[in-house]
Amino acid sequence: MRDYDGDLRRLMDAAARTEVVRTPRQLLLTFGVTKLDYYVVTEPSYSEVIPGSPEAVVREGRVSAQRPSVVTPGYMSRLEGFGDDAYRYFDDLARQVGANSPGLLYSYSNEPGEMNIVEGTSREIAERINNRLESDDKSHSAVIRGVDELWDVSLLKFIFEYTMASISANVDELGSRGLMSPDPRHGVPRAAIHRIESLFLRAEHGEDPTELKQELDRWDLFERYQDRFFGLFKRRVG
Repeated sequence: MRDYDGDLRRLMDAAARTEVVRTPRQLLLTFGVTKLDYYVVTEPSYSEVIPGSPEAVVREGRVSAQRPSVVTPGYMSRLEGFGDDAYRYFDDLARQVGANSPGLLYSYSNEPGEMNIVEGTSREIAERINNRLESDDKSHSAVIRGVDELWDVSLLKFIFEYTMASISANVDELGSRGLMSPDPRHGVPRAAIHRIESLFLRAEHGEDPTELKQELDRWDLFERYQDRFFGLFKRRVG
């Protein structure tokens, strides 16, 4: 039988032992894709059982963050892949703040790169990498000291903290353009209508309209756009 409490304690311990040595100078872009190079430096898991000169494991990779999407509790409740408890939470949130109360959704992808073992403690190596990045003026790089067997948890802690530091600026920038405000015709955030229009434009130029259909369904807007949507196929046949 799986020990879920034990697993949670391991994850929390790994997060608590994680240190972000270098944070990217630029916050997450509001209207573009943000690409960040990372270096996760750890003490190798075998160091306690195989004595010798200190060594560190350096994992390199790149995290890409898509432009933040304006979402609502109602929108989130129509996404697939969550458990029953999550859907109950979305429903309760919709009752508390409104089904169309706007928030931001951040999407990330991780591209792992090289892994190397080098001489020195994790702290020494992390500082060495940080100093090199500083001299090379690498503003889109992060250096993280983490836990070897749970290094991806250390990476996630960095991503979470970096996202939290960016939210306020992203919300302000979206708000200044009126994209967080509801569209008077449809009652959903204007950013949602902008995205739908962008997907229609792409479909009109021959792209697969599946993503457009999904987005209309998630915003519960398909009935309002169905004539225009089906018109895409008539235009192709014609």
